[in-house]
Amino acid sequence: MLRQPPMIVTSAGPAASAAAVPGWLRAAAAGPGSLEDAAFAAAAALTALDAVVRRQQRWAGAWRQRLALGCAAVTVRQAGRVEDESALRDAVLLTRPGDDVGPAGRMLLAWRRLAGSPAEKLLTEASVAAVLDDLGFAQDGEAVSDLAADLRLLTAIEGVVGMLTGALQSVERRRLGWALGAWVADASLALRLGWQHAVPLLGAEPAWGANAARRGRPATGVAPGVESESERTKNLLAAQARAVLRAIDLSAELGRRADRLLAVAPQLRAKAADLVVERLLSDDAIVASEKIAGMSDRGLRRLFDRLVELGAVRELSGRPTFRIYGL
Repeated sequence: MLRQPPMIVTSAGPAASAAAVPGWLRAAAAGPGSLEDAAFAAAAALTALDAVVRRQQRWAGAWRQRLALGCAAVTVRQAGRVEDESALRDAVLLTRPGDDVGPAGRMLLAWRRLAGSPAEKLLTEASVAAVLDDLGFAQDGEAVSDLAADLRLLTAIEGVVGMLTGALQSVERRRLGWALGAWVADASLALRLGWQHAVPLLGAEPAWGANAARRGRPATGVAPGVESESERTKNLLAAQARAVLRAIDLSAELGRRADRLLAVAPQLRAKAADLVVERLLSDDAIVASEKIAGMSDRGLRRLFDRLVELGAVRELSGRPTFRIYGL
């Protein structure tokens, strides 16, 4: 049996910007030479991410949801669909409440659930069943219950490496696809590290996803050896490190944009402008027709025009109508 390298993640003080991530860490995440190198890179990256998460910035909701959008876009591509991030936004934001958002839109909803639900509720039977449905897997109640129980047990008894590999193996055994494996790995990590919300990470690693999909195919009859298991773990930890560094980079970028929004907020005279600011800080994007208490459609459009003029938000759709805005 492969002896798993130790991975110790501790809380750190305030994190520096993404530019402060050392070059050696980026190089190690890009191409680790050994399992030990990959484990060290993943541990160092997670320590830095832990510091970002624990700062609980006002824009953390927008950050997690933007990461969820990226994971959903990769999930959609791996499923053989053509929707990009803009199309996924449209599917969810431009659909009336209660209407079907379509298969790709449901994949985005699965990742948005990961980013927006309390971490302690992510691996419940109800949550796992909902994610399976969103990702297109029909499972009976007993199968869902068994999977949820396996995942909760892993988070309680395993170290980080054992928990991640165990969660992925539990999903692979059931032939439920790499996207669910990435989802439950991110949920398990949040629970293990005591975060209030999960950070969507592994779903944005398409190379790892392709490898996981191949591992989910029927066995060839050749039992994997210690070396192949070691290689799998190395690839997983390297993907984890890359995904974490990508999340840290995005946190620095959105942090700068959020600072600009908060700097201009006192200049806004529109009624309920503070509610709009909070929505922009808590979600990936909102539509210009969003129903904001105390603000008309016309007033909201004028406010967004003003925010774009001030460089505080961006129009994300590129359309003259049905516009979508975000950090």
